[in-house]
Amino acid sequence: MTQIQPALFIPHGAPTFALRPGAAGAALVRQAQSLPLPRAIVIVSAHWDTALPTVGLADRPETIHDFWGFPEELYALRYPATGCREAAEEVAAAIRIAGLPVERDAGRGLDHGAWVPLRLMFPDADVPVIPLSIQSRGGPQQAYRLGQALAPLASKGFLIVASGNVTHNLRDYQAAARNGGRTPAYVRRFADWIAARLDAGDISALLDYRRQAPGAVQSHPSDEHLLPLHVALGAGGEHARAKRFHSGIDDYVIAMDAYSFLPQQGGRP
Repeated sequence: MTQIQPALFIPHGAPTFALRPGAAGAALVRQAQSLPLPRAIVIVSAHWDTALPTVGLADRPETIHDFWGFPEELYALRYPATGCREAAEEVAAAIRIAGLPVERDAGRGLDHGAWVPLRLMFPDADVPVIPLSIQSRGGPQQAYRLGQALAPLASKGFLIVASGNVTHNLRDYQAAARNGGRTPAYVRRFADWIAARLDAGDISALLDYRRQAPGAVQSHPSDEHLLPLHVALGAGGEHARAKRFHSGIDDYVIAMDAYSFLPQQGGRP
């Protein structure tokens, strides 16, 4: 019998996370090592944003270095992932069955939101990887629906990995770097609010975070880096229980909190 995989929300930080993974990277490694080997990984990155849900079909998705001005050694890194057309079509079918439109992209590679954490978690690249886009125009509700569409795949050996950051304000990073590296107070307040709402199972508040959460607009001038959290929340299944397996702040303003989501039989305890 196939063991049900959790859905994961993981941080990818700045591209330099690949070179200096620190405590967050160690937490991702431990989490991956605790899981049964997946049949395939569906990776939902904040850095692939399309009008409609789009599934990558590449047999060997390329490593995309979608960043500029970083150390040269970063551009030499590769993640030799393989794809799986059959598994990718199952992902597309699950989305379609849920009543959502779906498109396919035969040439899509892995952006740094995908390959940087996967390189830490599955360094042998021995599990097929299927990229799936977000739709930032649809906001949290669309992301949650997309996650719900993926939930049935967990019992078929698919690991849903949604990659973003709990806070993401690059302008404030630059300001903090100029001002002695002090972390703005809103970063932890917002991360703690997310943790409390997840612990309470308060989905309506999480979907309405821009109005309800303290420091929401500062934490996310635009939605795309938090939407993977909503995907993972939906993918965890009905009554999913959130477990935070890492909490921390990198680069002054990037909350690197990580969560796993598993459905609870009979509702929340």
